[in-house]
Amino acid sequence: MPLHSPYQVYLSRRSHFRKSQASHYRHAKFSGPKMNVYHLYTVAMATVFAVVAPSCCQNASWDEELKHLNSVAGDFTPFGGRSDLVYKDLYLRAIPEHAPPFFGSKTKEMPAKFDWRDRAVVAPVQNQQACGSCWAFSVVGAMQAAKAIAGMPLEELSVQQVIDCCFQNGGCNGGSPTKALLWLQRTRMNLVPQSEYPYKAKNGMCHFFSHPKVGVALRNFTTFDFSGQEEAMKAELVERGPLSAVVDAVSWQDYLGGIIQHHCSSHWPNHAVLVVGYDATGEIPFWIVQNSWGTDWGNEGYVYVKLGSNLCGIADSVAAVLV
Repeated sequence: MPLHSPYQVYLSRRSHFRKSQASHYRHAKFSGPKMNVYHLYTVAMATVFAVVAPSCCQNASWDEELKHLNSVAGDFTPFGGRSDLVYKDLYLRAIPEHAPPFFGSKTKEMPAKFDWRDRAVVAPVQNQQACGSCWAFSVVGAMQAAKAIAGMPLEELSVQQVIDCCFQNGGCNGGSPTKALLWLQRTRMNLVPQSEYPYKAKNGMCHFFSHPKVGVALRNFTTFDFSGQEEAMKAELVERGPLSAVVDAVSWQDYLGGIIQHHCSSHWPNHAVLVVGYDATGEIPFWIVQNSWGTDWGNEGYVYVKLGSNLCGIADSVAAVLV
């Protein structure tokens, strides 16, 4: 392939664009699917290569490169080449459960910014791949963080164990974080390290460990609806650790970066995530949310959601765990 072939130029410009937008659009508005800068840039680049390049870059490999380019033109996000229906069917498989409204005492003043990642208790971003296991990643992420907050070493626990063994849920076909937590509480199942029970992104037979030497069991958990009470949700995060939450992520398919401020409904909770912090130091306060779609998505695997408006339904069903 020529050094300055259209496809290489595309990859180079795509890489430069992604790096620049990660910082430049950190506080930019996100206007929902098909309307953000990532999508507009994809359309513009595809137009340039399809219309302009053939007239100035005639060579034997152009047809092959154009086919390659077209196959990855949507590769700005991990879902660029998937239809909306496939995206929803594969990745939005969390099942919401009704959570009682939070009726706690008046919230004391919280710090303007708090991020559990700064305390080294949040494991790296994972990738659920083509498996509707977000519910398991969310629960396991909260448990391994709680374990580290309790003074034990931070380690990745087995998501596959929850997928295979929590029969109240459907594994890769979807599930409820609340049902998973109830199962963990009732069975006192000891979650083993991921190295002992690796992730396979598919349903499998449950492997039982009669006397696991390592791992952690769930002692207790709470689930509340914090809609209209996100200040109290901030206190829950600071006092209890990263929170498992079920959101409406239909509009996240094309998310590049910045703070989601508009066009993110809360009508159809469908995806489970891990809320690890918040930042209210700037003009737009936002939640810091770890996703399970790999580091190529969003802000290296994270999404920022405006705080205070229950955007994406982020406060509707929130669980804290105790190990």
